[in-house]
Amino acid sequence: MNHPIKTSLTWILILGISPLLLGQRKAGTAPPAAPAVYFPAPGNWEKRSPQESGMDEAALQEAIQFAIAQENPAPRNLETSHYQSFGREPFGMAIGPFKERGEPSGLIIHKGYAVASWGDPNRVDMTFSVTKSFLSTTIGLAYDKGLIRNVQDLVYPYMAPIVTIAPTSSLERGDYLNRPQVLDLFSTEHNRKITWNDMLRQTSDWEGSLWGKPDWADRPAANPAEWYNRPRQAPGSVYEYNDVRVNVLALAALNVWRRPLPEVLRTHIMDPIGASPTWRWFGYDNSWVILDGVLVQAVGGGGHWGGGMFINAWDMARFGYLTLHQGKWKDRQLLSEEWVRMARTPTPAQPTYGFMNWFLNTDKKSLPSAPESVYYHVGNGSNIIYVDPENDLVVVVRWIKSDALDGFVGRVLKSIKK
Repeated sequence: MNHPIKTSLTWILILGISPLLLGQRKAGTAPPAAPAVYFPAPGNWEKRSPQESGMDEAALQEAIQFAIAQENPAPRNLETSHYQSFGREPFGMAIGPFKERGEPSGLIIHKGYAVASWGDPNRVDMTFSVTKSFLSTTIGLAYDKGLIRNVQDLVYPYMAPIVTIAPTSSLERGDYLNRPQVLDLFSTEHNRKITWNDMLRQTSDWEGSLWGKPDWADRPAANPAEWYNRPRQAPGSVYEYNDVRVNVLALAALNVWRRPLPEVLRTHIMDPIGASPTWRWFGYDNSWVILDGVLVQAVGGGGHWGGGMFINAWDMARFGYLTLHQGKWKDRQLLSEEWVRMARTPTPAQPTYGFMNWFLNTDKKSLPSAPESVYYHVGNGSNIIYVDPENDLVVVVRWIKSDALDGFVGRVLKSIKK
């Protein structure tokens, strides 16, 4: 009778397996599974001390004090601030709501956990052009769902007739005699050449007026002779930050979705990531359209003339955390990785800009103290969501001077123990 142990050893030798190696495999265990990525529950972002997160608390506090000391000196009454800045432009009258802002505030999320906060991060404030990142996200959702087939498609074929109405205006037809009754955003020879990609990257040079604001009236050229009838730049060739054109994109997105954009954002992004019920996305007093028999407000892409996204710092951080994880929240891919990749791709005419309002650190030009891979969502004030994949870091900082951002970020990064 064969001995079972000897027989097994014989087969091991025949198969060429080292008994020593086999013993190691038997004795060893499978590599430990990577810890599950933490995602905060609605209304509760778990906290860790800086020490638990591998950060130096004193250095972190120095960064926070720097952010507080570098408060934007503009009036906290944001309507007053508007008339001291953008309100001085041609047609600069406010047409949307303003809200007096709070004190400097912010959050630092490291390795998924909240390690520091200051000010009142629960306060809902205007966030200005960070609104553009929410707007471009609704375009991304339309792309993911096939409502927009390709960002290189011309926008014109997607557009239906748009009828606008100001609820407080007279409805007498005679008041509108010989005025265009249907708004056609892309009817001119130049505008018909514009793609979704051009609009997202602010390289369209779209011509026209919307909501009472001509395209040239936003940050107008110093030479008034350039305001009218200038030669248009080929779409995609020249970058120009322009809120009139952003509002055109918002109206085009509404036309594609046939649903209010705040509803789209809430359903597909904000509710799934556990955002609070306190954020609001506003349009203008006169940005109302008739959509499928219903009066709908077209939202703005920022607070240039009032309105835009009003939101607290925790909800800003949740959006930044979603982008840090390539559009995935827990086990759901809310926004495709493909879209996040495209949003982070530099614009040829402006390499530090991706899709609105994803600012890039290409060649470390914008933030010399930060890795080149970082990106950030920026609004006037300044309101900033800083996202740093290399350091597993999301930072929200509000009401800081724009030229102080690199100094603040550099201090935060120095607090991370290597």
